[in-house]
Amino acid sequence: MSTTLTPQQIESYHQNGYLVMKKFFSDAEVKKMYETALEDDAMRKNALDLNDQSGKKTKLSLWFTPGNDVFGYMTRSQRMIHAIKPLLDSDAPVCHFHSKLMQKEPRVGGAWEWHQDYGYWYKNQFMFPDQLISVMVALTEANKANGCLQVIKGSHKLGRVNHGFAGEQVGADMVMVENALKSMPLVYCELEPGDALIFHSNILHRSEANLSDRPRWSIISCYCSQSNLAYNETSTSWKVPVDVVPDEAILTWEAESLSNADFLRKENDPALKETGWEKEVTVKGNA
Repeated sequence: MSTTLTPQQIESYHQNGYLVMKKFFSDAEVKKMYETALEDDAMRKNALDLNDQSGKKTKLSLWFTPGNDVFGYMTRSQRMIHAIKPLLDSDAPVCHFHSKLMQKEPRVGGAWEWHQDYGYWYKNQFMFPDQLISVMVALTEANKANGCLQVIKGSHKLGRVNHGFAGEQVGADMVMVENALKSMPLVYCELEPGDALIFHSNILHRSEANLSDRPRWSIISCYCSQSNLAYNETSTSWKVPVDVVPDEAILTWEAESLSNADFLRKENDPALKETGWEKEVTVKGNA
């Protein structure tokens, strides 16, 4: 498929805060990525369990540097970079902040509270939210029953809202969320495997617990412009331009294991440490 966005798609993203790209990855590519997610033991060993407010758990594995593994090839693929480049408010090179595998298991996968990704990333002192963007690629079907992503259409125009501690997550100020829901549409972003959802760092989003008998797995890659300095971020991939690979790399190039990836460790991340005036338990923006 073409990854050159039309002027209408670019305008839609800026107006609504998100953009859905249908069949962004092929069935064969999704099959290889999902099998890797299931079979690569590094994912299980480095998964973080986070409780929602009801006590249900959601698992995620988060790493920073995109490598020569299947997900690294996805993150660095020409189609990904070509799609997001015109949406970032900068002419600087595109860099990769981090990627994460979201694992919402049947009947036990927890919810994510209303939040903005920049509600987390503000703590890393990224300067420009318009130069931060995420791409969620569905590895399984995502629908209302299994806890697909919900967004408040146009809410990125609110700017950053206050966030506070909620369970083991950090959620947005619910007064502002309720006000936004009164004036802006709530959209359920139902996706088929291979579809991609591109969204702005300030759009308010959440997801329900997975009460179905089907898993809801996705991979989210987060990008920034090299000009968007982060003054409180200990990782380094956010300032290194992406080494773009051809789209066929996912299926045809030899892929390494993720065992050597630089996975997130809570104790090593300043954004997770308790301060004198607030407690942060966050994993850099989730869905």
